[in-house]
Amino acid sequence: MNLYRDFTTQEEIDREYNAVLMVPELQPYIDHDAKFSIEARNELECILDERYGPTTNETIDIFPAREPDAPILVFIHGGYWRSLNSKDFSLIARGLVLNGITVAIPNYSLCPKVSISEITQQNCASIAWLYREAHKYNGNQERIFVCGHSAGGQQAAMLASTVWLEEYDLPINVIKGGIPISSIFDLSPLYYSWLQPTLQLTHDTILRQSPFLQVPKIAPPLLISVGENESDEFKRQSADYLSAWLNNGLQGELQIQSGKNHFTTYRDLNNADSSFCKSLIKFIKRCESS
Repeated sequence: MNLYRDFTTQEEIDREYNAVLMVPELQPYIDHDAKFSIEARNELECILDERYGPTTNETIDIFPAREPDAPILVFIHGGYWRSLNSKDFSLIARGLVLNGITVAIPNYSLCPKVSISEITQQNCASIAWLYREAHKYNGNQERIFVCGHSAGGQQAAMLASTVWLEEYDLPINVIKGGIPISSIFDLSPLYYSWLQPTLQLTHDTILRQSPFLQVPKIAPPLLISVGENESDEFKRQSADYLSAWLNNGLQGELQIQSGKNHFTTYRDLNNADSSFCKSLIKFIKRCESS
């Protein structure tokens, strides 16, 4: 019996969806990010742990652009919805701030303390808070973009698909563009994976929290990015989601990052002159000019 697509065992699913299995050792990646995140917080102006919601984990770190009225990029961290926090990804702010962008990195509660649905609600609340407070951090509330890595990419896609006017009394186009990186857009295989005891997915959660199963009719452009050296399933999900997005009459593009794996696809945002940082800046400019 097939569990998901052609996969018949949990081992097969874990091999494709557990990105840790795709690298020889995880610790060097953790150490790299910790070092450069500390450097980013020391080098850049930053306002840490601003509270956007009522619970302990609903805080946001903000790295203001050096000039007012700047675009705002909200970066949602990964960690399979169960680990890591905003501080682990401070490094991504450096290249973007140097390119004139205010960066906001929300923290959120983790599974199994909360469900993925609650994580999405918390990140939506961070957008609503930032829309109101943008001017305090040299940001323009009419220039908000959302980005995320891995689980954060799923969140970025969900936020880009949110009906803001109905649910949060915000402009329907409050999000001007989305950049999901190394993302999972269909949660279905994770029900049969090593993650299920922590995520505690239900079929309703899979339906409502899988961007692939909730493609909207109205939404901003997407730049979907995935590493050349990621698993076949990560690359397939990115390509399939783009196809579904385009088939709904929406705008989007897929970027394959040459030589990158799951833990390096966001890393070049630390470098203002990197090809990925430049492509993200070009995407923002295209969205704003269209």
